[in-house]
Amino acid sequence: MTEHADPAPAEVAGEPLLRIEAVEKRFGGFVAVDRLSLDIKAGEFFALLGPSGCGKTTLLRMLAGFETPDAGRILLNGVDIAAVLPHERPVNMMFQNYALFPHLTVAANIAFGLKRARLPRKEIKARVAEMLALVRLEGLGKRKPDQLSGGQQQRVALARALALRPKLLLLDEPMAALDKKLRESTQLELMALQKRLGMTFVIVTHDQQEAMTMADRIGVMRAGKLDQVAVPRQLYEAPASRWVAEFVGDVNMLEGSVAGRDNGRITVATGGAGEVVVAEPREALQTEAISVAIRPEKIKLSLRGPAADAGHADAINRLDGTITDIGYAGGMTSYKVRLDHGATLLAAMANTTRLDVDAYHAGQHVVAWFSPDDCVVLTR
Repeated sequence: MTEHADPAPAEVAGEPLLRIEAVEKRFGGFVAVDRLSLDIKAGEFFALLGPSGCGKTTLLRMLAGFETPDAGRILLNGVDIAAVLPHERPVNMMFQNYALFPHLTVAANIAFGLKRARLPRKEIKARVAEMLALVRLEGLGKRKPDQLSGGQQQRVALARALALRPKLLLLDEPMAALDKKLRESTQLELMALQKRLGMTFVIVTHDQQEAMTMADRIGVMRAGKLDQVAVPRQLYEAPASRWVAEFVGDVNMLEGSVAGRDNGRITVATGGAGEVVVAEPREALQTEAISVAIRPEKIKLSLRGPAADAGHADAINRLDGTITDIGYAGGMTSYKVRLDHGATLLAAMANTTRLDVDAYHAGQHVVAWFSPDDCVVLTR
């Protein structure tokens, strides 16, 4: 990898640091990345999210230089790097398995790329010390990788990737091998480190929560294409398609058709929930057949339904049903409700009382209610 050069004019002018233009990659007859275009800004933490086989790792490997696009351009600071060798581009990659050299010490692992770049010995020593301090591994430079915990090994891999000060750091599912607690704390550390360095990070993950927690923006990939690119909140609250809504978090999906319109609201006739009222989308509907998406935490439960004088006058969707399953998850409890019309809804409610005070139980009749503004209308 080459040393971090001075910012190019494109970066200074506010142009995207990274521009991917109609990039395509095939393996035989299989299209792994299908004419994908994307802009990523300098200093951005960007996540590529998607299921296995969607093309996200292939795209990352093209950015790193380990794969060559069959078509399209990859511009870094306005320069096409698609044909540039990996060690000649100002890009570094942290691999899922860390790829540490077991026979080298921590310090030697971090120094490896610096030596290949032929930096002076004094500068290498100073840079290694800087990286050890940056990832909080001071005093461990003489240890071998097998003498470290999984979290410490990950920090060594990160330090090695950052040592050459790349313009772009690529992370391929870097926390997949960590346990839940360590993964969550490492996410926060990585976010803080990225902000402190002001470096551009692109992370590949299939973990929705990880992407939502860490990224400034997320690109959701499916079958080699980007289905939606948005900030986490928009991705969750306003998915562009049914597939995105179902992939990112839990969601209730009601299929139906428009039965009426009145004062900015649409009445939707569904087969399993009767009629529900939703807010009319900003863009005019091109079809009468639609899907209504409702997140579980938007659905409230009560024994008799909300009282209009209790501040719930807008909760005009009130559906009768029976609780069939309950899932306790500490801060939240999820309830499956079999509606009288036949559909099943998932509701998630915060546990704000001790033990089982006021909790519902399986077999209990309840009213599930939500506002038209809690619904998202989807047409694809």
